[in-house]
Amino acid sequence: MKTNHYDAVIVGARAAGAATAMLLARRGMRVLAVDRASYGSDTLSTHALMRPAVIQLERWGLLSEVIDAGTPPVLRAVFHYPDKSVGLDIEALYAPRRTVLDRILADAAREAGAEVRFGVVVDDLRFDASGRVTGIRGRDDDGHDLTLSAGIVIGADGIRSVVAQQTAAPVTREATAGAACVYGYFRGVEAEGYEWIYGDGVAAGLIPTNDGELCVFAGGSTQRFRRDVQPNLEAGFTRILEEASPAVAERIARGTHAGRFRGFAGVRGYYRKPYGPGWALVGDAGYFRDPIVNHGITDAFRDAELLARAVDGTTSFADYEATRDRVTKDLFAVTERLAAYDWHRDELEGLLRDVSRATRPEMRLLAEWELAAAS
Repeated sequence: MKTNHYDAVIVGARAAGAATAMLLARRGMRVLAVDRASYGSDTLSTHALMRPAVIQLERWGLLSEVIDAGTPPVLRAVFHYPDKSVGLDIEALYAPRRTVLDRILADAAREAGAEVRFGVVVDDLRFDASGRVTGIRGRDDDGHDLTLSAGIVIGADGIRSVVAQQTAAPVTREATAGAACVYGYFRGVEAEGYEWIYGDGVAAGLIPTNDGELCVFAGGSTQRFRRDVQPNLEAGFTRILEEASPAVAERIARGTHAGRFRGFAGVRGYYRKPYGPGWALVGDAGYFRDPIVNHGITDAFRDAELLARAVDGTTSFADYEATRDRVTKDLFAVTERLAAYDWHRDELEGLLRDVSRATRPEMRLLAEWELAAAS
């Protein structure tokens, strides 16, 4: 009879969860990743990969699959301010749709030897008498009960993580502000690359993705969202985009809207304690930063690798938490400042330079991994 015990059970099989499953399986562990959604389903995302994420995908052997899926290279970043625009040529970045990226990661996890099951809802964790997590209880999409045991249960199940809730993972730091935004997809609109638009108390972004579509987001404070946007997402999106840049709004209006508008009402950024007896957290379950800096997938990949090194004993769980916090603290702080939407236009360029500087510890960490792999 096939045992229902795994070295690791991962709750959540999107960017953070599937990447963690792949890395642990490549280390020879018996891994199961489960997700309540269906294979290849979409999810709310800005899609934008920053340099560290591209580096990791290439090292994992997956960047070519992202490119082969028709994901366009982004070779320029343009910052639109109220009184000027500044463009920079950049080394190729990518912004794959999650229907593309999440499939690639799940397939890579399976190819490495992990089991990946979709349509599985995790209701509870299992604990032993000492309070250590020993597995999960859930049900599949046919309604069959599942009871599985594991050496470690990893929560990669997002902001409202069941694993975080049931282990009472403490929040160790919380931002004072969280922003809100509306997302839409458009065809027939050209973008120079990643285009970031900043007005007075509003921001927007143009992100080229698959199938010739452009992901466009328009955001502001949570108070503004609840008052002016949530009652009518399309009207609110148009109004914020026009405030951010009438020229960009006119360009978007000439395109064709694809799908529906989706809103994100805002969540304050936070750090959670990312491990305890028999459990760990990765991705948004353990650390969330406002999406205004478009760094979420990049965070997920970095933390997946940090956690995999802790699980296999290369480092410790304490090192996982300390390194995560060290390389993200400056970017968390400047993101918190941007997400408040109370900055003045004269501050913007300085804040965005701070964003660039704050990513340097992350880049140094990846360089250390590259050197270690080459030695």
